[in-house]
Amino acid sequence: MQQEVLLKNSFYNLRNIYLTVAISVGYLLLSLLLVGFKTDQLVLIFIFNALFYISKGTRQFILGFSIFIVYWILFDYMKAFPNYLFNTVHIEDLYDLEKNTFGINYHGLILTPNEYWKINSTAFLDVLTGIFYLMWVPVPLAFATYLFFKNKEQFVRFSLTFVWVNLLGFVLYYAFPAAPPWYVQEHGFGFIAKTAGNTAGLARFDHYFNISLFHGIYSKGSNVFAAMPSLHSSYPVIVVYYGLKNRLGKINIFFAAVMLGIWFSAVYTSHHYTLDVLAGLSCAILGIISFNYLIQNTKLKQLAGNMASAISN
Repeated sequence: MQQEVLLKNSFYNLRNIYLTVAISVGYLLLSLLLVGFKTDQLVLIFIFNALFYISKGTRQFILGFSIFIVYWILFDYMKAFPNYLFNTVHIEDLYDLEKNTFGINYHGLILTPNEYWKINSTAFLDVLTGIFYLMWVPVPLAFATYLFFKNKEQFVRFSLTFVWVNLLGFVLYYAFPAAPPWYVQEHGFGFIAKTAGNTAGLARFDHYFNISLFHGIYSKGSNVFAAMPSLHSSYPVIVVYYGLKNRLGKINIFFAAVMLGIWFSAVYTSHHYTLDVLAGLSCAILGIISFNYLIQNTKLKQLAGNMASAISN
């Protein structure tokens, strides 16, 4: 009896082993069914299981960051359900609205900001915008890691806000499928289903360094018709908000610079219209406000507290 209790409470108890195996196999099988096999799936399974069993500290860490893993999986699974199957893709109307709202007079022609910067690109801006665009994942994850070790409750709230903003963005993707600027530059206003991802202006960064970094990233895109809102533009807003909330001082200047840099890069590289960036900003603000309301007026506050306790023990 005592042996059974010790086994149940041990770090490597059978319950945990069965659970992690079931989650790993279930994820792999579901992925095979929906999006097909990719080596990324095995890498994710390996990282999760390794950190879960290396030590108590790494287990707490991977359990905390499972919120982000869930987001990554949901984003990947969007490939199985393209948004253009559910609603008409906005191409020409969005382009016209961008031109009419933010058009730039260039030698007598009215250009969208994307068209203007494509004509007036420079090597300096190619490199700078490429660097900024590489920050859209590392900066939020690095900040989340800081919060994980500094303040578990703030880490959980930041993570839940991040996922909540993404879910709002996903709803808009399906309600309002939208083509990015590079699509119009490459294919015009006609709709072409299953269009492959494109590095657009970021190709100039790859060419400058003679690498295929962004080509590798955008070849794995979930859906090119998910340009509005620009969630790339939403993420740094969440980071700035929680940076200010946690009174991080001068580091918030860096966060704000990254936010502005990503916004400009999205337009400069023709991955998003200015309208997409503004929609991303609005999505982040709406997500933050609604999350704060929910955590104050529902049981979400208790759930967040329980999650913080779970990854602390």
